[in-house]
Amino acid sequence: MTNYSVFNNENSPVYMQANNGYTAPAIVSPSEYDAAGNQRLFYLTTGNVSVGSGASLLLQITNPNGSGRTIYVSRIAGGASNSITLTVYSGGTITGGTTPAPVNGYLGSATATVVTTKQNTGTLGGGPVSIFTAMASDLYVVDFEGAIIVPANQTLSVTVGTGSLTASINLVWWEA
Repeated sequence: MTNYSVFNNENSPVYMQANNGYTAPAIVSPSEYDAAGNQRLFYLTTGNVSVGSGASLLLQITNPNGSGRTIYVSRIAGGASNSITLTVYSGGTITGGTTPAPVNGYLGSATATVVTTKQNTGTLGGGPVSIFTAMASDLYVVDFEGAIIVPANQTLSVTVGTGSLTASINLVWWEA
């Protein structure tokens, strides 16, 4: 068996067989890792919420006009006590409710997100446009890996329902 040199270079005949990380590192990782390290990865959760008959759990983020940031949706995950329909919308209006606080993925960081948030149960209003729908029961995880982008002056809404159930929504995004 041939004993290959530890220090290959691109002119070496075995270059395609073994790359040396010492002279040319090639570490590949998801964008979320870089965002977390730069204190720009955020988490938003509804917690476990009891939803009444005919209603949905609603969660929304809005990237305000002039924020100077673009939002890249990484993942939506959660759970439900019954079968649900998960729908992601562009736009929408949540009437009333609360404003849950996002958490920075770099624990202890003072860097805050630019988004405003809203959470409630009921029906999403305002003429939203559906961009993703899935049915689930129990736990669900949908990885978007930045494929949904929320520029300034845009809103992303997520609904889980409908029916008498207990459900949660966890939204993860990074900002650039």
